[in-house]
Amino acid sequence: MSNNYFSFRQFTVRQERCAMKVGTDGTLLGAWATVPALVPRPAVLDVGTGTGLIALMMAQRFPQADIKAIDIDGEAVAQATENIEASPFAGRISVSKIAVQDLTEGRFDAIICNPPFFTEALTCPNERRTAARHTLFLTYGELMAAAGRMLSDVGEASVVIPTDFMSDMNSAAAIAGLHPRRVCYVKTTARKPAKRVLLAYSRLHPHEEIDTRTIVIGDEEYNRLTGDFYLTPEEKASGNTTGNR
Repeated sequence: MSNNYFSFRQFTVRQERCAMKVGTDGTLLGAWATVPALVPRPAVLDVGTGTGLIALMMAQRFPQADIKAIDIDGEAVAQATENIEASPFAGRISVSKIAVQDLTEGRFDAIICNPPFFTEALTCPNERRTAARHTLFLTYGELMAAAGRMLSDVGEASVVIPTDFMSDMNSAAAIAGLHPRRVCYVKTTARKPAKRVLLAYSRLHPHEEIDTRTIVIGDEEYNRLTGDFYLTPEEKASGNTTGNR
C-alpha cells in the first residue's frame, strides 16, 4: 500500500487525493525531458499533471522555466496545487483544470506527458483511475495533435509509454508533423526486454541519427538521471522519509 506522501530532495509530493501515485515512469520522464538550451525563459506544459511531480521536477532542473500544469481531474488539480504551493518553486508553476484538447492559447518549448496507455483492456471500476490509465479521454492522436499545435519551433514533446505502443505514438506524432529526436528504452533488468520507452519529438526533421539509448533501473545512467531527486540513505537516516517508489 502506497504512503500518502513521497519526499524528494527539494520537495515533497502528497498523493492521497490522486488516482495515480508517484512511480518510476513519471520520475524518469521528469528527469529526462529537456528544454531548448538557447531559450532564455522556456515555457513548459505538463499534460495530466496528477500530483504535480513532473512540473516540480522540471522547475527544479530548469530555474528559468515557467511551467503550466493541467489535468482534467479536479482532485488531482487540488493536490498538485497543494504540492506546488508547499515547494520552493510555487512562483513559476501554475495549475489549471482543463483538457489539453481544449487548450487554445500558448506556445511551449517543452510539452511533457505521462499519458494514459491502455487502449483495449477492461476499464477499472474507479472512474478517476480509468481516466488516468485508459485512453478514453486522451488518445495518442489527440495528445500529438495538441503538441503539433502548441510546440515551439525549437521545442520537444516528451512522453513515456509501454514499448508495445511505440509505433502507435510514432504514427500519431508523424500525422501531427512531429519527428523523433531522442529515444530511451527502460529495462527493469539488463537481461529482460524493455517494458517502457521515453520518446522525444520535435518539428525539426532529423539531420543525423536519432539519439537512442537504453537504461536499466538502478544502473549508472539511471542513478545519474535521478540523483538530484531521490534521497540518499544518509538523508533518509537523518529523518527525511519517503513513500514507496
